[in-house]
Amino acid sequence: MLIGLPKETKDDEYRVGMTPGAVKALIRRGHRVLVQSGAGMGSGITDAEYQAAGGEIVPDAAAAWAAQMVVKVKEPIAAEYGYLRPDLLLFTYLHLAPNRELAERMLASGVTGIAYETVTAPDGHLPLLAPMSEVAGRMATQVGATYLEKHLSGRGVLLGGVPGVPPGQVAILGGGVVGLNAAKIAVGMGAQVTLLDTRHARLQYLDDIFMGRVQTRTSNEANIEEAVLHADLVIGAVLIAGRKAPWLVTRDMLAQMRPGSVIVDVSVDQGGCVETTHPTTHHAPTYVVDGVVHYCVANMPGAVPRTSTFALVNQTLPYIIELAGSGLDALRGDAALRAGLNTHRGMLTCRAVAESLRMPYTEAETALSAFS
Repeated sequence: MLIGLPKETKDDEYRVGMTPGAVKALIRRGHRVLVQSGAGMGSGITDAEYQAAGGEIVPDAAAAWAAQMVVKVKEPIAAEYGYLRPDLLLFTYLHLAPNRELAERMLASGVTGIAYETVTAPDGHLPLLAPMSEVAGRMATQVGATYLEKHLSGRGVLLGGVPGVPPGQVAILGGGVVGLNAAKIAVGMGAQVTLLDTRHARLQYLDDIFMGRVQTRTSNEANIEEAVLHADLVIGAVLIAGRKAPWLVTRDMLAQMRPGSVIVDVSVDQGGCVETTHPTTHHAPTYVVDGVVHYCVANMPGAVPRTSTFALVNQTLPYIIELAGSGLDALRGDAALRAGLNTHRGMLTCRAVAESLRMPYTEAETALSAFS
């Protein structure tokens, strides 16, 4: 198969879809890889390293997108819509639920779009979302602690406190991969941490591993409001696979929060779990509403691209190899990969996305069989 590796074009996105090691693994299996010149520079990977692995350096995005399969990190932006076509297999994060324009463009183009974030293992976990959730969760506490500094409009609170002065309070909404990793860093900093989740079994697990250093609460309206209103830092870590995130923090709550408190909404990729969330960039990461600082960067792991790229490709490579070797047959034979199929030949094949966008849904098996 001819595989394309374009340079990411989203603002401040420095990750890349494949490492030289991944390219080498594909070349060994008889595939060709077209690498756009400079694609890996943001992650500290040179064209020479890709060439040494067997990749073919091409001068521009159009040449890389001319492949049979394109492997990326982030969803296509407007400048890339023209590259979408019926005979293309696109493997990347898509996050279509809050992005009707992209969903409509992909459906109109007929492209086969497989989303990292909905590939689902037999046990229900999301193997291609997990590595970036780990990075984003750890970053969430770090950036939240930074924006609590007074010169950045924060309350002037040191999360860990000092002897004789209490630590800052952190409320984490969601106990999945993001929430767990955010809590690890917050506890390590010495903060007082409250973590909320709807799943009692998950709360039991978190209570066990943190051995009482994190207060666990059932996620309901009353407990969310109490935690948020007392927090210096609120971390939105809500995920319902494929769906738009629900608003757990309302505009009404915001007015009652402590002035200078900080919200880091990691759920922004899926629309955000805070009513006042809208996507920001690394160059302009924050805004203030009702005295509350909002950090809503939609590609947080892009700020640490080398770590993020290698962590992501560690997980995506087996699926890339499977798709390169078998094409659409890989989707027919692998239920985990098939769960990642979001669009195919003009059909929306992810139920959660379809319900979030109120658009017609076609089962993946049906869509694939229609063009077998």
